Amino acid sequence: MKVLVINCGSSSLKYQLIDMATEESLAQGLVERIGIEGSVLTQKVEGREKYIVKEAMKDHKDAIRLVLEALVDKTNGVISSMEEINAVGHRVVHGGEKYNKSVVINDEVKSYIEECFKLAPLHNPANMIGIKACEELMQNTPMVAVFDTAFHGTMPEEAYLYALPYELYEKHGIRKYGFHGTSHKYVSQKVAEVMGKDIKDLKIITCHLGNGSSVCAVKNGESVETSMGFTPLEGLAMGTRSGNIDPAIVTFLMKEEGLTADEVTDLLNKKSGVLGISGISSDFRDIEDAAYKEKVHRAQLALDIFHYKVRTTIGAYAAAMGGVDAIVFTAGVGENGPETREEILKGLEFLGVKCDTEANKVRGKVREISTTDSTVKAFIIPTNEELMIARDTLELISK
Repeated sequence: MKVLVINCGSSSLKYQLIDMATEESLAQGLVERIGIEGSVLTQKVEGREKYIVKEAMKDHKDAIRLVLEALVDKTNGVISSMEEINAVGHRVVHGGEKYNKSVVINDEVKSYIEECFKLAPLHNPANMIGIKACEELMQNTPMVAVFDTAFHGTMPEEAYLYALPYELYEKHGIRKYGFHGTSHKYVSQKVAEVMGKDIKDLKIITCHLGNGSSVCAVKNGESVETSMGFTPLEGLAMGTRSGNIDPAIVTFLMKEEGLTADEVTDLLNKKSGVLGISGISSDFRDIEDAAYKEKVHRAQLALDIFHYKVRTTIGAYAAAMGGVDAIVFTAGVGENGPETREEILKGLEFLGVKCDTEANKVRGKVREISTTDSTVKAFIIPTNEELMIARDTLELISK
């Protein structure tokens, strides 16, 4: 059984073909500049040189056609024909309130994904373009939608509702949805496996830390709280996103700076976070170089703010669950930032967790990084959203 995982952006497309018998990635690739001059496909297969195709792609249908051609290419491909692809799993960012689990795609599902365009205007339209393009080119292949928001569908009302007039929730669906759900689901299941325990007996806090960052409280295998909200802007300070601020700042900026609503939205999403504080970059590697090597105060301040926000969120989520058994670090910064992990864990000793400095000197590998006497364990668990999407896809089409 082979599953093709598709993740469509507005002008890009990531893909991976996974053999579900072994859960081995047969090929993975990236298509860039779709609909723009200089379109290119780059495919990676373990043990081979990169396969690069530079060809004009006017739309996502062209891009997916080239993906399929690359996968079956006699020299650079990994399968003999498209018939070997048993299903396609599509990453879809927003499933609204209706879908708190993955679903087989049909007309009703597509219609609802389109209804959610207003909730995820940058992502859902691109996800839908990818679905329609695959349907045209692979008419007899079952398709599954795996939603970023779905894992958080188990949050209780007191966690997901805002203290706004209730009618606004009923009319517009204004509530916390949460994101990065596929990643939080994967790493929480994986850490339970690593610990040799049933996830239903654990309280886990997962920290997906990258340019976009979120923390999730996973109690007995279910998300009960997460830091991103109605949009991915809520929560932690991130690469370019502000995270939580006093809402009155929005109207203050509109009045004092003469900004429009769209301009404030742009400022909060694209010019804030560690970029806004440091004035250097949204890339944590650049900020760490400036802070640790060049001793730039604003770079250090940006890191301190980021660490503080993650640390205090972990403390809050331990309270939300009435305790915690494991803290997990994942995604680009979480997996590859030993300094970040150590700084975040400082001050959490009262919970029963201490960082093992030597064990923590690692990047991108599954490892426990807490000391042997820690009653709360800390781990690095590299995320694998594509595998999680493929697993959900296999489970649904097998039924």
